[in-house]
Amino acid sequence: MAKGSEVRVEAGALRYVCAAIFSSCGMSTKDAELLADTLVEADLGGVHSHGVLRVPEYVKKLTVGGVNPRGRPRVVREDGACLVVDGDNSMGQIGAHFAMERAIERAAAMGLGAAAIRGSNHCGAMAYYSTMALKHDMIGMATTNALPTMAPWGGAERILGINPVSFAIPAGEEGPIVYDAAFAGSSHGKIRIYHQKGLVLPEDWALDKEGRPTTDPAAALDGLLRPIGGFKGVGLALVMGILSSMLSGAAYGTELGDMVRGPRAGQDGHFCLALRISAFEEVARFKARVDKAIREIHGCRRAPGVERIYAPGEKERLNREAYLREGIPLNPVELADLRRVAKERGVDTSVLEPE
Repeated sequence: MAKGSEVRVEAGALRYVCAAIFSSCGMSTKDAELLADTLVEADLGGVHSHGVLRVPEYVKKLTVGGVNPRGRPRVVREDGACLVVDGDNSMGQIGAHFAMERAIERAAAMGLGAAAIRGSNHCGAMAYYSTMALKHDMIGMATTNALPTMAPWGGAERILGINPVSFAIPAGEEGPIVYDAAFAGSSHGKIRIYHQKGLVLPEDWALDKEGRPTTDPAAALDGLLRPIGGFKGVGLALVMGILSSMLSGAAYGTELGDMVRGPRAGQDGHFCLALRISAFEEVARFKARVDKAIREIHGCRRAPGVERIYAPGEKERLNREAYLREGIPLNPVELADLRRVAKERGVDTSVLEPE
């Protein structure tokens, strides 16, 4: 069903088409389905910058970009609760998922587990991995390095990635707290969405290539992303980049590549952590206190014009519920790109058509 300039697509149909496309690139059925699921789940949450927009880019990585479609992640070093995982140049989603599973296993046995990942590639939205810990009554954390799109404070050169981080914290009766954000006002992918739609950017998102503020998506794509919180955002991006790369030997910052030539295949790094709540506190008590914290947020006196105050992850959860009912809204450009790539890969897209 169309809505304005967007088309609503059923989530299951989108998963099917994306998985078929990735299978045609040489991935195993299981890996192709996992990769597709990470993208569709991002779209379900309204995080379209990390959704099926990425399919053409990922197909290029898997077919001509040097990524190994059959890469098998493995643990290459372990010391108590700490692990180093080599992704074997697989798609980042495959290595990050494997590493988070191993971290959760260590946390179940030892109270916490941490995994540093190397030999990887772009891994999508980080909440997919942090939330894996929730069903185990654990707190999950995941971060990754990224291609440099941001300058150090006061600079006008792409030196730092926006290096996002996600935390997932279980609650009791309330929904979990899920924080997932990069240390810039926006992501490069979201600016691409604005460019596709012909929209003007918010004023605090980007700089042009000379370091001047801009609301033009084209100038932003050729320029710099603006850090959140000024120098504080730059500092946090630096820390996440170090965690994601230097603990495992993955590429850091400019070592990874640049936005013109793209990343070097198999050089990405990530870092994930799982904390078993029962190692620190009685689980029911912890969850009850998280519930209270969330309810305090909901009950806070609102500023003029504000209808509702949300806890981190709540908007995405509400989006997911709505999009599962009504379909995921895709703009015509990304839907056309998806159909084009599917046709090139010999994948039928008739399931995407409205009934």
